[in-house]
Amino acid sequence: MIRILVAEDDKDLNRFVSYSLRNAGYEVTSCFDGEEALLATERVKYDMLLTDIMMPKADGFELAESIRSFDKSMPIIFMTAKDDKPSKMLGYSIGIDDYVTKPFDMDVLILKINAVLRRAGIETDKQIKIGNFIMNIEERTATVDGEEIQLTVREFDILFKLLSYPKKTFTRSALMEEFWDYDSSATSRTVDVYMAKIRDKTSLCDGFEILTVHGLGYKAVLK
Repeated sequence: MIRILVAEDDKDLNRFVSYSLRNAGYEVTSCFDGEEALLATERVKYDMLLTDIMMPKADGFELAESIRSFDKSMPIIFMTAKDDKPSKMLGYSIGIDDYVTKPFDMDVLILKINAVLRRAGIETDKQIKIGNFIMNIEERTATVDGEEIQLTVREFDILFKLLSYPKKTFTRSALMEEFWDYDSSATSRTVDVYMAKIRDKTSLCDGFEILTVHGLGYKAVLK
């Protein structure tokens, strides 16, 4: 079971978040100040830290910085009322993974948690496994039932992007900007042609499908 450490000095919010995460299937430890949370990370290996910024004894910045001194990979999400740009820049420079502003929707927070955990797992394992499909990032190979499928460099990169953020819609313009850069000959139709090729090559995959979001673009959905 995935272990999440929640550091939040507002007791009511801490209890609510912890209760919601337990209902979502996570193992949760609650702390009410930064010092207590840091001591907890020294005793137990957690899979993620959710922390407020403004806390007694040690704030979220100090907590995240201390953790990053001995653990470079544990995902950290700030949940805070501090929505100013300097706070966000400082947090990301320390090495946090995401930022949610209070008040927040618990369903959105859980989606962010799932996305960050998934990205962390991909980065650690260097591969994506979904059903009978395996995508190896270092070898740049993709297989279905052990048989390699032939993807071009651009097809591989587009598919990897979609599968790294399942359920997230990527607009045609965003895909063009990222994968075709300044190629003036590329159009939204070009994106559609590539997506059709990717769908055809992954048609035997049983763990996901690529859906068209009409009027916007595309997303990968896990089955």
